[in-house]
Amino acid sequence: MDDAAAIRLRRVISKLARELNSSSTGAGLTPSQASVLGLIVARGPIGLGELSELERLNPTMLSRVIGKLYSAGLIVRERDPADLRSVSVLSTPAGRRTDKQVKTRKAAAVSHCMAMLSAEQAAAVTGALPALEELAEIMRSELPGERRARRSRSQIA
Repeated sequence: MDDAAAIRLRRVISKLARELNSSSTGAGLTPSQASVLGLIVARGPIGLGELSELERLNPTMLSRVIGKLYSAGLIVRERDPADLRSVSVLSTPAGRRTDKQVKTRKAAAVSHCMAMLSAEQAAAVTGALPALEELAEIMRSELPGERRARRSRSQIA
């Protein structure tokens, strides 16, 4: 892929992400809160370290998000009996209902907009999903080391 196409791909993905994040969750959650709740529902109980890594949130921000979800009754915290310093979180029934509501609303928004594309465009977007999913996985596994290296270089400079 040449640089122009790579820039175009990054721009369209960023634009789509902004639009999806700005669309109302209908649940009074921020995009970060909705995303963290979705991970907890899908993978819970889950440790805070793993959650921080998956969401790429720093511990302070994750702590705030967890606090809001806990206060709203959407998650509960569990201490590991073997290591009382270790905390896992899992969703409550209200959290699972809220997550389903958020996902349903966002899916409806995407479906509504996809219906405005031509049949050929809609098929092209749908057909590209496996490749885009694989690209996301590759980027997740390949780029963290690059980010750490850049941070280290900038701290030295």
